[in-house]
Amino acid sequence: MATAKGTVGNPWVLKTPPRTSEFTMHRETIAGGDMLVCKVGKTVLHYEYRCLQDLHSMLKAHGEWMELGSADEQKPAKDGTVEAWGRSSENPVKGWYGRKKGLRGRFGMYIPPLMEELGLAEVEHNARGNRMRAR
Repeated sequence: MATAKGTVGNPWVLKTPPRTSEFTMHRETIAGGDMLVCKVGKTVLHYEYRCLQDLHSMLKAHGEWMELGSADEQKPAKDGTVEAWGRSSENPVKGWYGRKKGLRGRFGMYIPPLMEELGLAEVEHNARGNRMRAR
């Protein structure tokens, strides 16, 4: 019997929005929390699993394309982007969905491809300036 997609043994294999880099993601319980574990080379990032539904709801309410605006944690996110929303005190978790200090950014790079894979969003695949919208 095949292992369900999105597990440790059978992670989602995804590409960044410009389709230049591959990474994996799976769901796992970490310290009692439901997390998405994103592996990019040797780097491991954690995002709260609920971000998928929360972002989908926000995009539905937004109603149009939204720029991704991916940025590292140490850099400011461009206003009005998915990245800015993923770290805003105005989102449902009142701050960062990323949970590993120093690696909490890049929400706008790694979450949109999974949402596209799950059929929750459309994502552009240009070299720069990509956007997404809810399905």
